[in-house]
Amino acid sequence: MRGPFVFFLALSGLLAGCGRASNRGEGCINCHGGLEAASRSHSGCVSCHGGDAAAAAKVAAHRGMHGSGNPSSPDRWQLACGSCHRDQVDRMTSSQMFTNAGMIGQIQATWEGERPGIVFGAQDGRRYRPDGSEIAIASVAGLDNLSGELYRKFCSRCHLAMADDDPAAPGHPAGCAACHFPYGEGATYQAGDKTVRGQGPHSATHALQGLPPMEACGRCHHRSGRTALTYQGLMDGNNALVPTRRGLAGPVKGSEERSFTHIAADVHFEAGMECIDCHTSRETMGDGYAHADMEGQLEIRCEDCHGDAKRAPRFVEVTRESDAPVRESRPYAHPVSPGTRMALTGKGRPYSNVFESKGQVVLAIKRTGKLLRSPVITGTPAHTIAGHERMECSACHSRAVPQCFGCHTSYDKRASSWDVIKDEDTPGEFSETEDTRTLYPFPLAVNGRGGISPVTPGCQTFVTVIEADSRRSKDEAVARYRGKPQLRFAPFYSHNTGRRAVGCAECHGDPAFLGFGQHVVERGAIRSTLLCERNPNKALDGFLSMEAGRVVSHAAISRVGARPLKHEEVFGVLAVNLCLVCHEKADDPIYRTRLDHGALDDALHRRLLAARR
Repeated sequence: MRGPFVFFLALSGLLAGCGRASNRGEGCINCHGGLEAASRSHSGCVSCHGGDAAAAAKVAAHRGMHGSGNPSSPDRWQLACGSCHRDQVDRMTSSQMFTNAGMIGQIQATWEGERPGIVFGAQDGRRYRPDGSEIAIASVAGLDNLSGELYRKFCSRCHLAMADDDPAAPGHPAGCAACHFPYGEGATYQAGDKTVRGQGPHSATHALQGLPPMEACGRCHHRSGRTALTYQGLMDGNNALVPTRRGLAGPVKGSEERSFTHIAADVHFEAGMECIDCHTSRETMGDGYAHADMEGQLEIRCEDCHGDAKRAPRFVEVTRESDAPVRESRPYAHPVSPGTRMALTGKGRPYSNVFESKGQVVLAIKRTGKLLRSPVITGTPAHTIAGHERMECSACHSRAVPQCFGCHTSYDKRASSWDVIKDEDTPGEFSETEDTRTLYPFPLAVNGRGGISPVTPGCQTFVTVIEADSRRSKDEAVARYRGKPQLRFAPFYSHNTGRRAVGCAECHGDPAFLGFGQHVVERGAIRSTLLCERNPNKALDGFLSMEAGRVVSHAAISRVGARPLKHEEVFGVLAVNLCLVCHEKADDPIYRTRLDHGALDDALHRRLLAARR
């Protein structure tokens, strides 16, 4: 494996738990006396790293260590972290963070087409689905096509089974350390041990981060959907030659020659919440089951804290010291006590930091203990509009949704690049450019749950393959999906939520929200204007068009059960504009029942319209 080492090199890293009050008798501190204690509960050095604590000589002291590098690396974490935290390690081996099976499956579907009956993951192994049935995961090293190459050379750097020590990237160590001993700037150690300071690739400090910082999350989630960026109010400035204002780079410098511009941040970020304050340990570390994709592993929903139109948040009382919320919250600034009524997630499991107090929903920020009141929207006029029953919260409350249109990916077999999974340099090098990127407006479609949610290109790929003899075996090819060549959009939550919703007239009056992209309305029809050069009848930035007066779709919405809006649904949305002219407020009585789109033909409306002429 190329450079998997976190800060724990053989020379410098014997001490993954050497609290000074508890490592007496261990000779490690003779060389590493300035090293920080991992935590109060991680005592001693050899308990995590192995080795001979009684030996005075370096070679003898290092003999019997759990490998020469990071003890939390998956090839040895059962000996180190797993010796005390077996449940967490076992859960991680089935999680999407570890297997990346969902990501690999989506790449296959986009680039090559799925192989029925075969599930590929970053490593092979046997796992169990939520229904208890066994599933055999094959190593992606054996996926001998273009999608396998793309994952191994391009996507796998965020896979937790491997370290990413690319000096041009943010980078992360492998295994548990990726979140709990994250790299610092330049992946160098920056704390008290003089024998290690300034060296790398190492974690920034030897102090264990029991509550992973946002920076650790951002080291992987700054790409693809850019959720770590949009949550904080940042967006790419010049990635893939996309310019900012006046063609200049953005004001915030990022990694890999990227730059960022400022946008409005998520309302939860503005309140002081970090990633860990919403997402549970069962999501990030897995719940022990091998789900088909990341969506299956997620368990939180907006409704858990805010309720929905008809049902308020649900709670369960914790009664024992051994209950999960009590145990999990011990390191929090505001721990949970037995007798507290904890909010339930979308999967019916209790949160460890959201509870009921004096009839209100309260969230405790895990790191600081700050208490935030969560407003409940159940029964409010804006959330009980007839016809909005399928609307996901993100459909109205997203401020921005990153959308990259026209992803042109080339695979040049005349060059070579590093295969992270196979750990070797092999023929073939990827490069990519894009046509345009937008944040707003964003298209809506039916997601896999039957709700209306934002969608974003996923992935909208045009593939070129240059063979070793310079022949182009693929030239801007569109992959086949669901039986035909077509681009894809995917349901998406951008993590850029605002208190104020998209305006009613804006959503019902702009066909871009329905999937037409940039457009003009002429002669009773909607005509897209940003057209795909591979097919001038299809929008590049949308998935709907009109033919002979009918709405038709020309791209797929990925996820089982997901689809674009149909002709009748589109014109039902647009017809609401006739009412919004006079009935602007959500609490207007007409929105309590289904709208009659033919109401303008009755005597009352004919008289009102005549008076306006």
